[in-house]
Amino acid sequence: MDQMIGFLGAGYLWAKAAHVTFIIFWIAGLFIVPRYYIHHHATTPGSAEDRAWIEREDRARTIILTPAMLVSWALGIALALHVGAFAQGWFHVKLLLVLLLTSYQGWVSAYGKKLANGDRPLESRTLRFMNEVPGIFTVLIVIMVIVRPF
Repeated sequence: MDQMIGFLGAGYLWAKAAHVTFIIFWIAGLFIVPRYYIHHHATTPGSAEDRAWIEREDRARTIILTPAMLVSWALGIALALHVGAFAQGWFHVKLLLVLLLTSYQGWVSAYGKKLANGDRPLESRTLRFMNEVPGIFTVLIVIMVIVRPF
């Protein structure tokens, strides 16, 4: 197995399995938190229901979303270094998409703070559209990793 030659050695497959697992957690968080916002958006600011959504969203961001993203990044960089991916075209596109997905998570966190402050700057329809972003990015990233079109 030539994949075990890099610095991860026999740990390569374990790191890869962990990376995929934490990516699943990260994407799940990116699906659930914006979906929470859709429901939260309909509540009255300051109500008990509003406060319950704020707590749910905060827990999902701090317990699932942020840790999963950080572990995904750490493992992904280690794997990329291990296999020399930084010299491959498909990886440059994947890395750009992951950076954009990370930026999307930044937007998700910032929007949660606006909701927590009682602001509702976006329409429910726009939130529903934004909820589709992680799915689109996931498809494109999987294509880059599996098909490696360039």
